[in-house]
Amino acid sequence: MTIDWTHFTPWASLSGGLLIGLAAGVLILGAGRIMGAAGVLGGVVDLRPGDVAWRLWLIAGLLLAPSVLMLFSAAKAPLIETSWPVLILAGLMVGFGTRLGSGCTSGHGICGISRLSPRSIAATALFMASGFATVFIARHVLG
Repeated sequence: MTIDWTHFTPWASLSGGLLIGLAAGVLILGAGRIMGAAGVLGGVVDLRPGDVAWRLWLIAGLLLAPSVLMLFSAAKAPLIETSWPVLILAGLMVGFGTRLGSGCTSGHGICGISRLSPRSIAATALFMASGFATVFIARHVLG
């Protein structure tokens, strides 16, 4: 195994992780809400009165943050080397898995594990194992 030192970004990754943790902490301490992306988006789609504004603000922040980063840094947009049908299929599979697992990686992996939720620990372990298996199959079996 070799490390791609050109793309190894521990400080940027640490900073991003700290910001996500800070945002999750502020949301749970300030509003009593779990910051899981699937739940946040699902709450907007379900249109629960009085519960939509904070969700829309959080989604706006998620969409605006990369744009602001591009203004102040030399970061490049990621190169996606696949077709639209594959991206759509992947998105649908992630959405199905999110519903099946009663939450997403941010809800279980960040907020659930930090609360020592056994269900979230199990779900995150399954998310990670599935990701490892998918990458292994895609790179070493399918080519």
